[in-house]
Amino acid sequence: MKSARFAVALGAANLVLLIVLLVHSFGWAHAAEDTPVLRGRGLQIVDEQGRVRASISVLPQSGDQAETVLLRLITERGRPTVKIGASEPASGMSVAGPTGTSDTYVVLEAREKTTSIRLRDEAGNERVVRP
Repeated sequence: MKSARFAVALGAANLVLLIVLLVHSFGWAHAAEDTPVLRGRGLQIVDEQGRVRASISVLPQSGDQAETVLLRLITERGRPTVKIGASEPASGMSVAGPTGTSDTYVVLEAREKTTSIRLRDEAGNERVVRP
């Protein structure tokens, strides 16, 4: 008789514990209020079709190329038209023409102690501006 009452009491306690745990796990999700920094090795922004439209990445050192941080803004057709890069020896920004062009661009660059702006159009006309 005592063991039957003990089993019923234990079952009731387990049921109450199960209900409390279920209510707690299905409650509202809350973001941590103390998250001042988002950390990662890269970031990609995608559109509704899952295509990457913007990315930030760290490119490792390769041969004579220094480690570089690169931001790319990409068109809906997959063409990276805006790039901003930063490394120890140089930093710069390039803006490319729309899809269908291959030689239309503007490059702004600061390399070591020099700066330049390079402009080029699809006809092959090019101008480099230096101070």
